[in-house]
Amino acid sequence: MINTSKKLNGKIALITGASRGIGRAIAQRFAAEGATVIVTGRSLDQSVVLPGTLAETVALITQAGGRAIALAADLEKPDERDTLVARAADAAGGLDILVNNAGLAEYSRVETMPLSMFERTLDHYLRTPFTLSQAAIPLMRARGAGWILNLSSVTALAPIRPYNVFDSDGGATVYAAVKAAVSRFTQGLAAELAADNIAVNSVAPSTAIRTPGAAQYIPAAYPTEAVEYLAETALALCHLPAKERTGLVTHSLHFPLACQLPVYSLDGRELLPPPTLPEVAHPHIVPSGA
Repeated sequence: MINTSKKLNGKIALITGASRGIGRAIAQRFAAEGATVIVTGRSLDQSVVLPGTLAETVALITQAGGRAIALAADLEKPDERDTLVARAADAAGGLDILVNNAGLAEYSRVETMPLSMFERTLDHYLRTPFTLSQAAIPLMRARGAGWILNLSSVTALAPIRPYNVFDSDGGATVYAAVKAAVSRFTQGLAAELAADNIAVNSVAPSTAIRTPGAAQYIPAAYPTEAVEYLAETALALCHLPAKERTGLVTHSLHFPLACQLPVYSLDGRELLPPPTLPEVAHPHIVPSGA
């Protein structure tokens, strides 16, 4: 069954960290729904850290009939980060959707974590969404509506007792704490912007997605999930008016099941099976979003 809904027809979306992984998948899914997607990462055609480039993302989208614009930006550099939203709006003629996805997870136990790693984690996952959202809000308000989507993590939920090896030795505490802050940032910003018809939501994998950036932290035997379910959840959070869907902290397998959403391939051409929840899923996830 081919999806012909085009929920994002005429919309302009800026997606950070779109050279690979989750960001690329969201860009492909949004483009399949008719959006012009502005994809950003550190470089256009040469991988700096991990496999995948913006040029490859743009090629995948255009080959599928979508429209994509690549803008290089190193979000660790304040001058590039602070001007990104304005550059994106100039390149595409406005901005309707902001997806705060970029980041490179670094894990270390608190006792031994270098201060530089702590500061990078804050910059990647809290300062950057704050800065980009702040710049995007006036543009969205001027257009009468908007959507901000923040990428979170299931690690933002408290570890379950008895603690497993990942919780005790995996070094995810600071990363998880910042992702928990992202959830609260999402809910608070949603309240601030509801009157402006700007929806603010977040999505996280229900388990884990084996992307180039995350693979090193995921045990080989761990039951990971397909990225298509997260991309479909992202789409569901970025097209309804704020009065209908805002302030939600969602998870990629749980939300489509709870809302009975059809899930499509990234190009929108194939209907996928409904997600199934593995036994390892965190028991405190709220299926329809918290």
